[in-house]
Amino acid sequence: MAVAGETEIRPSEMAAAAAEAASVLRALSNPARLMLLCSLVGAERTVGELEVALDLGQAYVSQQLARLREEGLVTATRDGRMMRYRLSDQRVAPVIAVLYEQFCRRPGQAAQNPGRNPPR
Repeated sequence: MAVAGETEIRPSEMAAAAAEAASVLRALSNPARLMLLCSLVGAERTVGELEVALDLGQAYVSQQLARLREEGLVTATRDGRMMRYRLSDQRVAPVIAVLYEQFCRRPGQAAQNPGRNPPR
């Protein structure tokens, strides 16, 4: 059923969109990848910065970033000898923000505006 003012999506288009969403959700299903994506909302970071911020080992961070690159969720640019990572699919940022608000916000912490950077 379509919302007032919208046209209904064809089943083939809905199937393609559902497959794409399912792929993103699979990438988000790993806690480390979810933490990495949360850390990259609104910020570009190096592997070293992510290691320290998330208290994860370098090899594991690199492995998970490689998976996120394969999924098209992050990109990297070389900065001298370091690689700087950032979100490449901006549709993921509001999803991460909602997950942060629902699962990571400490009691008594002020709510963030949807789509804004979650605190680190």
